Amino acid sequence: MIKLLENKKVRLLLCVLLVMLIAVVVIQPTYAAGNVSGVIQNAWKSAETQIKNVVNNVVFPVIDLILAVFFFVKLGMAYFDYRKQGQFEWTAPAILFGCLCFTLTAPNYIWNIL
Repeated sequence: MIKLLENKKVRLLLCVLLVMLIAVVVIQPTYAAGNVSGVIQNAWKSAETQIKNVVNNVVFPVIDLILAVFFFVKLGMAYFDYRKQGQFEWTAPAILFGCLCFTLTAPNYIWNIL
C-alpha cells in the first residue's frame, strides 16, 4: 500500500477523488425564490430617471471628451506623418471621428433601444 502511494499519478488521482467527494458532500443547489425578473424590472423602473440623468450628463460627455482629444491628437500625428512621408493616413482619424459622432448622438436614441 505504501509503495502504491509513492507513485505521483496515484497520489494525484487520490487528491482529485478526495476533492470531488468533499464537493459532492458540501455543495448544495440554490434556487431563486419568487419572481426574480419582476424584482429586476421594478428596480429598473424606480431608478430609471436617475440612471438616465447620470449617463446623459456625466458618462456620455466624458466619453465624448476622451474621443475628441484622441481624434485631434491622432489627426495631428497623421498630419506630421504626412509632412514627413508624403502620405496621409485616414483610417485612425476616420474611425475616431465615427465613434465621436456615434457617442455625440447616442443620448437621442439609446434610451429608445433600451
